Amino acid sequence: MLVDGKPYRTIWLNEDGRSVNIIDQTRFPHVFSIVTLRSMKAAAVAIRTMQVRGAPLIGATAAYGVALQMAEDPSDGGLDHACRTLMATRPTAVNLRWAIDEMRTLLKDLPRDKRSARAYARAAEICDEDVAICAAIGRNGLEIVRGIAARKGPGATVNILTHCNAGWLATVDWGTATAPIYMAHDAGIPVHVWVDETRPRNQGAALTAWELGRHGVPHTVIPDNSGGHLMQHGQVDMVIVGTDRTTASGDVCNKIGTYLKALAARDNDVPFYVALPSPTIDFTIDDGVREIPIEERAGEEVSKICGLTRDGRIETVSIVADGSPVANHAFDVTPARLITALITERGVVAADKDALSEMFPERAVGAVLPSHEKEAGAA
Repeated sequence: MLVDGKPYRTIWLNEDGRSVNIIDQTRFPHVFSIVTLRSMKAAAVAIRTMQVRGAPLIGATAAYGVALQMAEDPSDGGLDHACRTLMATRPTAVNLRWAIDEMRTLLKDLPRDKRSARAYARAAEICDEDVAICAAIGRNGLEIVRGIAARKGPGATVNILTHCNAGWLATVDWGTATAPIYMAHDAGIPVHVWVDETRPRNQGAALTAWELGRHGVPHTVIPDNSGGHLMQHGQVDMVIVGTDRTTASGDVCNKIGTYLKALAARDNDVPFYVALPSPTIDFTIDDGVREIPIEERAGEEVSKICGLTRDGRIETVSIVADGSPVANHAFDVTPARLITALITERGVVAADKDALSEMFPERAVGAVLPSHEKEAGAA
């Protein structure tokens, strides 16, 4: 996508052919900053501290993290250390596990002197594959937006509500939930996006609004609790969100608050769509509420907030009463029964086990939980 007229991806190999550049998402929306990762440890820190975030981008960063380790130590011990370290960074997004499994399977039987080059090549392929997947999601979702626009009539605006950031900043390019929006806008379909602020990290206000603005897409930032009100008054034509993990049965785990949007959408007959790349589908689990590990993040994300002062300083201030305990669950699970459909790179599919298995048979058949995740879960 474009930033001030210049095309960017969220992660790319540096000119030295070894280090990796990322866009530091912890500094948005006030600062656009590029950080260079020179080691596997730096990649792990970037994932853990959310310099990179979003399931597809986490996976791509983990792949490059393995490559950085292979450039430094291509031994079996080095490979195992990289996979364990990266796997421990964040528990919810399944793309992390998928990318690490891809790299482990590819490299474990290669001679040591071949591992570094092949690791970098596969990491680059994973990035290119993600761009192609997101573009396909965009094309499939575009037809849904186009259909709503046709029903509303010539010149009518399609109002879309989204939650958190499932934009190009959460992927390598295009985004998942935003890809249909960008393509509709570029095709001349009038669209307007209601952008949930998405407390506590404000990914909607800080990230989604930033990237929509840079692309020229009309949008309005709203408090998280406004969505139901807008739906009641006919101001939302569709909801589209992303996902960090989708179960074999179609349950969707996304940023905290997504479940409440789905309930409001169901009560007001507003279609609720989830855009997802197939690596986000976890065919090893069925019940999202019981089986998906929900990350609990630091209470300071809730009790403190960062902003730009009138004199141009970026300051962090406290907003919670002293002594009050804080709980900070990062995700929730939306049951499949509340989802209108899933928008994937292969088409639009029901949030249903049989439908998903039919669309992605090569991944559904014989899906088993990797041994290293079983060990991590047991710990």
